Parts: sequence; structure tokens; C-alpha cells
Amino acid sequence: MAGGIGSRFWPYSRAEKPKQFLDFFGTGRSLLQMTVDRFRPLVPIENVLIVTNVIYKDIILSQIPDMQESQILCEPARRNTAPCIAYATAAIRARGIADANIVVAASDHLILGEEKFRQVISSAFDFVAGRDAICTLGMQPTRPEIGYGYIQFNHELPADDAQGIYPVIEFKEKPDLETAKAYLRSGDYLWNSGIFVWSLKTINKAINTYMPEVAEIFKKGEGLIGTNKEKAFIEEYFPQCPNISVDYGIMEKADNVYVMPSSFGWSDLGTWGSLYELSEKDAQQNVSLHSRSLFYESTGNIVTLESGKLAVIQGLEDMIVAEHEGVLLICKKAEEQRIKDFVADFSLLNTNI
Repeated sequence: MAGGIGSRFWPYSRAEKPKQFLDFFGTGRSLLQMTVDRFRPLVPIENVLIVTNVIYKDIILSQIPDMQESQILCEPARRNTAPCIAYATAAIRARGIADANIVVAASDHLILGEEKFRQVISSAFDFVAGRDAICTLGMQPTRPEIGYGYIQFNHELPADDAQGIYPVIEFKEKPDLETAKAYLRSGDYLWNSGIFVWSLKTINKAINTYMPEVAEIFKKGEGLIGTNKEKAFIEEYFPQCPNISVDYGIMEKADNVYVMPSSFGWSDLGTWGSLYELSEKDAQQNVSLHSRSLFYESTGNIVTLESGKLAVIQGLEDMIVAEHEGVLLICKKAEEQRIKDFVADFSLLNTNI
């Protein structure tokens, strides 16, 4: 899934080139390229589909040159993750791979333990093969995080003949700090990674059962998806899909959902704060990315400027300093949720100029 606009990383991430297409760590690989590379030993490149907004098609083809144009599924409108997954499911069905096992992943996650990650995915593939079960990966929490959703699970009742996989009791929305601390103490909760594994048969059944309006839309595309008529069909009918996440659309309703508790150095890189936590820090706990910084009486800051620039920072504590393409953001890390408001004001200002 590679269609998001990454507004919480503004101004570094912009609608015309959002975070999944950017090189955050100076490795020469974007988050999307790192995601595709991560799956290459596990899934043949010809079996990889990328669902994105139509405006990002050319970026993807340039960043993943060994993918065919037909592997890029282009959404004409943003409708959240449930229609995105339904489109990909219809495309796999059109390829005639009836016994396909599928992993769904976002293009902007960071995973440090990649070999361990592949082992977990392989185990999940084994679990869902021939079984009517939805498997999601739950990350072992390491702190009382308020930026992630949680999964409550029954760790005393493993799935039949499946070691290390457990029934899901309930999905929980992002909590406040005290609730997150209680989740951490209980040991009954995992971070919701948004990584799903299922068979084609299982996800088809779930879409028909829990999202019949979406299923009806894609039934109209039978015989069209996978042909030269796919583009016209998607342009006409995809915008008619409801704007709904797969969590609301399927996961919170289904009774065959299981979770595999996992730990392989995962982050969804959703915020500047999450990037700060993962980045190398100096003795004063400051982070400098893509540029050089001199810090004086300053602690806990993250600074990123355009390459070749130097920042001199004095007297700042726990701040975000980010500059890109003529926009400078200076914001408290603790209040980074306001960045979406800043983006809206910026857009209005540009409209009125």
C-alpha cells in the first residue's frame, strides 16, 4: 500500500512526493524501495503488487524499474485501506492464482530485523494456507505508546496446531497515556502493525461478508480487471467505494482473526517523534538528518535540512526543526499532532497569494 500523502512529516513529505518515496536515512533507498527489497527473498517480484494513487505511478516505476506497469494498481481517488485491499484482491483473483496466500504491508514502515521478519511472514503463510483465518502481526510493546492502535489477545489459548499464534479478543483505538501504561503492564496487548496475512479465499469471503457494498462494486469489474478495460472501470467505479479502513471494515467484525506476537525492530514511521526514537543521537540526545548541525545548550531535538546546509541551534529542547523546498517548520515534538493544522493553513495561504 503506497498511496498515502504522509502529511505528518511535512514539510519534508509533500503531496507531490510523500514519505514512502523519500530516503529518510541517507541509505540511497526510499522507504518504498526498502519495503520491496525486504520481500524479494520471500515473494517473486512478479508477484508483488503496489496499490497507489495514480499521480505516483511514474515515481514507482522509476524507483522499482524491474516491476511491470500492470503491477502498479492506480487509484483515482483516496478511499483508505479497505477499498485498496479489495482492489488488490480483485487483481490477484483476475490473475487466476486461486490458492494464493497474501501478505499486505504498508510501504512506509521501517523494519530493522529483516531476516526475522521474513521468518515470521513465512510462518504466517503456513498458518493461513488451507485455513479460513486472518492473521495479523502484533508488535511486542516496548513503551506506553499513544500513537499506535493496540490488539488485545488471549495469550493462554494458542490457535489449534499453531505455535505462537493466538485469537484476537479486540482491537483498541489509540489510547491516552494512562491507558497505554495499563496496556503495557497487563501483557495482554500488542501494537497493531497493520500487516495482514490471509489466503485469497479467506479475504474474498471477508469482503463479501463484511463489506458487501465494496464487493458489489468489484463484481462489476469481473472480466475487466487485468485487461485493457481495467483503467476505465477503476476510474468510474473506485470513487464509489466508501472511505473506510480495513480495521473498521473487516478486522473489528470478523470472528476468525488471529495475531502473531512479533518483535523484529518495527516502526510505522508515522511521525517525526517516531523517526527521532529510531535515529542515532549525540550526547545531548539530539538528532541531525541529511545535514550538519551544531547544538549549544540544546537537548532532545530532531533537525533535518536540505543537503549541504548547516543549522546552528542554541537553547532549544525537544523540538522539530525541518526545512524543505522553501518551508521551515519549528514545532514542539510534544505537539506534532498540530502539523496537519499547519499544513491546512499553509495551503490556504498559498491559495490566497
